[in-house]
Amino acid sequence: MKYQLSGTVMQTVEIDLEPGEVMYSQTNCMCWMNDAIDMTTHTGGGLFAGLKRSLGGGSFFVTDFTAQRGKGHVAFAPRFPGTIMPVTLEAGQSLICRKETFLCAQKSVTLEIAWQQRLGAGFFGGQGFILQKVTGPGTVFLDLSGEVVERTLAAGERLLVHAGHVGLMEPSIGFDIQMMKGFRNILFGGEGLFLATLTGPGKVALQSMPIMNLAEEIGRYLPGNNENTSSAIRGGVGGAVAATAVGGILGSILGGGGNSDDNDA
Repeated sequence: MKYQLSGTVMQTVEIDLEPGEVMYSQTNCMCWMNDAIDMTTHTGGGLFAGLKRSLGGGSFFVTDFTAQRGKGHVAFAPRFPGTIMPVTLEAGQSLICRKETFLCAQKSVTLEIAWQQRLGAGFFGGQGFILQKVTGPGTVFLDLSGEVVERTLAAGERLLVHAGHVGLMEPSIGFDIQMMKGFRNILFGGEGLFLATLTGPGKVALQSMPIMNLAEEIGRYLPGNNENTSSAIRGGVGGAVAATAVGGILGSILGGGGNSDDNDA
């Protein structure tokens, strides 16, 4: 497999496959492909597998793209401005991702749900109870919103982050929440009630433009917009009020869901 990343704000990844090689993605991610590619859409392991993926914020169905008639070419793109991160995972190596992050991967990479170990983090971290986990071996392409800043935390080192800016992290990173300090900070700071606490050791990738922040800004220009609507949108990310956070959890559980660089994988 070879791939090429193109673009800056709205990136695409073009992938060249040898005969018999397979990529898979969640639905509604493919941009174009040549006629050597066969598409097969399925539940990715049966009804239960599709349901688990839906709980993790993914699509119920996945689509395989197989090079059947010679060398294949297929391209994928996210639906929001951001950065595509290619990551090659060793056998058994995993990453924990936000539920919107998975774009596509080699067939050898598994995508599953990752339960939050701490109830408070699931309730108020703006992520719901469930995140996604990708496990190697193979190359996976992850979509983070906006620009990406990568940090390596030493053992015991803590980083306080607006929860919407957490993109992905190694499983060794501890994820929890803490209440914002200061009465005036809570009322007038605009950052919500809680901050995410990331504790090392391990690597974390932070995103500069959470999707919900973008939705809030767009919402300001929609007909009939008011401050209550804007606050409700922000609450889904930062936990501005507990009721909004709880609503976001129920929604995720009950709802459905430049420069170029050539690389070999």
